[in-house]
Amino acid sequence: MRILLTNDDGYHAPGLKVLEEIAAKFSDDVWIVAPSEEQSGAGHSLTLSRPIRIRRHGDKRFAVAGTPTDAVMMAIARIMKDSPPDLILSGVNRGANLAEDVTYSGTVSAAMEGALAGVRSIALSQVYSREGMGDTVPFEAAVAWGERVLRPLINAPLAPRTLVNINFPAGPAADVKGIRIANQGLRDYGRLQIVTNRDPRGYEYHWFALGPTVETPAHSTDLEAIAEGFIAVTPLHLDLTHHESLDMLNAAFT
Repeated sequence: MRILLTNDDGYHAPGLKVLEEIAAKFSDDVWIVAPSEEQSGAGHSLTLSRPIRIRRHGDKRFAVAGTPTDAVMMAIARIMKDSPPDLILSGVNRGANLAEDVTYSGTVSAAMEGALAGVRSIALSQVYSREGMGDTVPFEAAVAWGERVLRPLINAPLAPRTLVNINFPAGPAADVKGIRIANQGLRDYGRLQIVTNRDPRGYEYHWFALGPTVETPAHSTDLEAIAEGFIAVTPLHLDLTHHESLDMLNAAFT
């Protein structure tokens, strides 16, 4: 089995090393094509206004000067064109990708791009307990549980154009209560903060930050699973149509 690894934290991110160790338990044919720099929050964006460069770091190891979507596209359409991957794993992200996070997440979007290309794709993220941890975020739960969570998904009969989003809870691996299949949740919006300061020349700049999260977990959501110490496994699909509104809108235009 040929496995492609990517992420949105960048080629040198510690979570990518964790993912490489997990992938090695399934195959010895593991490729890395990841953004050269951190692309957190890039979503499903595609670079169209500047050239994209690829740097080779070794056998089956490449960094792409672009977004996670760019990296997956380059992997499938160019780097691995003659022998495409059987599986794409994206992560392990430093931080949660729960609820509406999936619409911003480059980690999840890389898996989306793989699903669009018809490749089985899975996103993995490690939740952490507090802001400001940087590269000290512990990946203990992902390391201990990664193989166990992925193994049933490798050959599961997933529907076409779907992907799986996995979140590991914060804390020691021994505290993980198990694996829960969960719906995508939804938080109350309003957690965004804008930090304003001035540069050395006196010009104002702004930095997006996240404030305290106001969660509204419903039964069996990813938010609830993580809050209760479970690994959240959520199937996602790429059809964003709100089917329940089709009849109403058809009636409104007749």
